[in-house]
Amino acid sequence: MLGTIVNAAAIIAGTILGNFLKGGFPENVKSTIMQGLSITVMLIGLSMALKSRNILVVTLSIVIGAILGEVLQIENRLNRFGQSLEKRFGDGDGDFTRAFVSASLIYCVGAMAIMGSIESGLTGNHTTLFIKSILDGVSAVVFSSSMGIGVAFSALPVFLYQGGITLAAAYVKAFLTDAIIKEMTATGGLLIFAIGINMLGIDVNIKVGNLLPAIFVAIFLTMAFSHLPV
Repeated sequence: MLGTIVNAAAIIAGTILGNFLKGGFPENVKSTIMQGLSITVMLIGLSMALKSRNILVVTLSIVIGAILGEVLQIENRLNRFGQSLEKRFGDGDGDFTRAFVSASLIYCVGAMAIMGSIESGLTGNHTTLFIKSILDGVSAVVFSSSMGIGVAFSALPVFLYQGGITLAAAYVKAFLTDAIIKEMTATGGLLIFAIGINMLGIDVNIKVGNLLPAIFVAIFLTMAFSHLPV
């Protein structure tokens, strides 16, 4: 669990630093930084999405994941949780919920979060999660300088998500082949690309939270397709 603890702490530390620097940026600078960060997030997501070796798996994962997400109302639950935190800790910060939800999704979706947690749980090697901690800490500085303290609370789902995978690592290792990891990464990359679009603040709101089950649907679809005759 050490890697996950360090990761969560890095996000909190980065947020504190970002909030300290927040007042030093004029609004036009913060706006431009946010736009630049948004397109960078989109680039990261796209680069992950292009790792797919079976676009049909990704497509079906998104469709089935969307149905499951709508039934479970994941986006609404995340927003309600963010709003409850905002009422308690937000101090009138209107961007609190957006910061919490966006940062939580970005930090939890991705191959480094999954594979780093498995590596940590199975071998005690936390290197991948330590590298992820540096990346998340730096991005938390930028995120929080634009969106506020809500970024810090994304450390909670990161801790629960990565910690859960670490503890369950012994049970999931046998299922996560290279092919499965590629399709999970590609599906997650599409979701990160969508987060970048939402961060731009244009007149569209992709329910990324409701698409989260797609990442796990990709596991079963990849396994199913691997048994089909070529």
